[in-house]
Amino acid sequence: MTTTVHSFDTAIDLADNGIGHYIGQTTPEWANMVGPFGGVTAAAIIRAIERHRDRIGEPVALTVNYLAPVTDGSFDITVRAARTNRTNQHWTAEMTQEHGLTTTATAVFGVRRDAWSDTEATMPAAPDPETLTPTTLPVPVPWMRNYEMHYVDGGVPTEPAESTSSTTTLWTRQRPARALDFAALSALSDVFYPRVFLRRGRMLPAGTVSLTTYFHVDGAELAGHGTDYVLASAHAQRFARGYFDQTAQIWGRDATLLATSHQIVYYKD
Repeated sequence: MTTTVHSFDTAIDLADNGIGHYIGQTTPEWANMVGPFGGVTAAAIIRAIERHRDRIGEPVALTVNYLAPVTDGSFDITVRAARTNRTNQHWTAEMTQEHGLTTTATAVFGVRRDAWSDTEATMPAAPDPETLTPTTLPVPVPWMRNYEMHYVDGGVPTEPAESTSSTTTLWTRQRPARALDFAALSALSDVFYPRVFLRRGRMLPAGTVSLTTYFHVDGAELAGHGTDYVLASAHAQRFARGYFDQTAQIWGRDATLLATSHQIVYYKD
């Protein structure tokens, strides 16, 4: 029986070259306009830490700083446990290529315990994804073809008309469908096109500078999600002097808040 490896797993496949040192390879399927999709870079870093023999617990937070474009070809990821406490562990990570350092990251892994829980945020109202027509994106960006996207609000602009809102909400999942894990959830945190495109009604040079993702579920909850759609919603708070922020939420269909993220984005208008 032949087993087909999902393109996402190929993109974040890492060879262990010693304790805390991993080697990966970019793939054309996950290319962005310049270099690979930032979400797949974040996913590769999470995967590297997950594979480290000294790792305890599961992802709680991840911050990725994009210093320079990742070029096509091989890359090295080095991870180090900066401190290990009783229930949490702090990591640093660096991605390098022949031309130097491209990405830095910090991560917190933790052992979760039963405790009082509540969700103050409210899941956006949205019709079921099956009732919405999937969007065929007009932009030739390879990585976007790897997601089914059913926009509820704030779809990719197709006409040069400015918007007063930066909010985008969509149902999405990987194409072909793949069970959700922490690496895939890391990538989903960056699944949105730049908010400035929506506000200005056209594509502009833009790129994420720093992305932080907070994970609100453990591995068992995530495994229960399976291959179902998630509802992803993002908006900006301010555009100023060439930078804007983005706040996002990733929800399960059962209204479980899976992750939240915050990023700062460079743009040129």
